[in-house]
This record gives sequence, C-alpha cells and structure tokens, in this order.
Amino acid sequence: MTTMEGGTMTDTGYTLVIGDKNYSSWSLRPWLSLKASGIPFREERIRLRQPESKAEIFKRSPSGKVPVLKTDLGAIYDSLAIVEYLAEQYPGAALWPASPAARAAARCVSAEMHSGFQALRNDMPMDLVSSFAMPELSETLANNIGRVIEVWKETRARFGHNGPFLFGAFGNADAMYAPVATRFRTYNVPLSEFGDDGTAAAYVDAIYAMPAMAEWLAGADAEMRERGLI
Repeated sequence: MTTMEGGTMTDTGYTLVIGDKNYSSWSLRPWLSLKASGIPFREERIRLRQPESKAEIFKRSPSGKVPVLKTDLGAIYDSLAIVEYLAEQYPGAALWPASPAARAAARCVSAEMHSGFQALRNDMPMDLVSSFAMPELSETLANNIGRVIEVWKETRARFGHNGPFLFGAFGNADAMYAPVATRFRTYNVPLSEFGDDGTAAAYVDAIYAMPAMAEWLAGADAEMRERGLI
C-alpha cells in the first residue's frame, strides 16, 4: 500500500464524472491532477452535445456541468474546487508549490485562467483530434493569447527552475493551463508572433510529453473513432 500524507492511495472511492475527452477542457483539468499525482479514481463519462446530456449531468452535478468528483463527502463540482480539494487531501502530491510566494502566484494564475480568457475559449474551443488555421484574430483574442504567453514566461522565469512546468514540477496551475496548450497546437498558433521567446513553445511540448496527457489524447482519439468522426 502506498500512502501519501493526508490521504490513502489504494481505494479513494473517488469517481470523476467527465465529458467527452476531445472537447471537455474543464474535465481535463482535474483528471490531469488526479492522474499525475497517482491518486486512484474511477472515470464516468457523459457524452456531450446530445439531447439527454444535460439531464444526465444534472443527475450527478448540482451545477449541471462537468466535471464533478464523487467523494464520501458528496459531490465536489467545478474544476478549481476539485483540484483545491485534492491538494488539501494529498499535500504530499505537492499540487500547489511549497513556498508561500510560489503558492500565491500559482493560485493567482490558476484563478485568472478559471475566470478569464473568454475570447480564447469561444473562438478556439478545445478539439484535440483536429487541426485548424488560426481563427479571425480580434483584438481581444490577440490579447488573450499574449497574456497566456506572458503568464507562462513570467512564471517559468520566477519559479520554474527545477523542472519543465510552470512551477518546476507539475501542479494544479499546469492542469489549469493544459487545455490552452492543446488549443495552441490545434489552431497552429504562431507563438513567437505573440511575444514568445521559446518558453511557451517548450511548455506546450512539456504538457504533451506527460504520460497522463498521452493517455487522455488516446482516449479522445478512441472516442472520435467510435463515432466515425475520424
């Protein structure tokens, strides 16, 4: 039996309810935190964009949205709430950085992603198996892309010296930004035109090099093949 401080790693009893792996960026976030930390959980997928999807989600989530983590305490919904819960239950997983300065910065950039970047979400939705040209670039979308790259550059410069992720080792901040890394690939974003000095491109590569990310991508591919969409 493997035990981490604050939580047992054998049978957590967790079930993570997610949407389609190809499309559900919010589902990817806590899934990555769970997988990268080695926390056991069961996965329950609800197919999105179907007539029954909303009703099926409401059976499991009071918000009517995925993801939701089923626990002995009840349903924990919203991606940021789930990863905060995991960090509390498994402090040994170091999902938030150890130093107060880094931890505060990680929470800031995670909350910024959680509440902002609407143009990026709307104009460049996650679609893992596809490859598109950049959409028409509004000023707001350009600012969103530039701001993400700025966050990555500044965070890596200040805190990322001991590994390839935003704060060195993988953590919740990376889980929050991983879907954006996929968007930059899906839409073939020329990162250097938005201020990247190579830091953002290397960070995208680091996200894609994760075994957990490879597993999610394989799942997305399998889902789309089952539907005959690729």
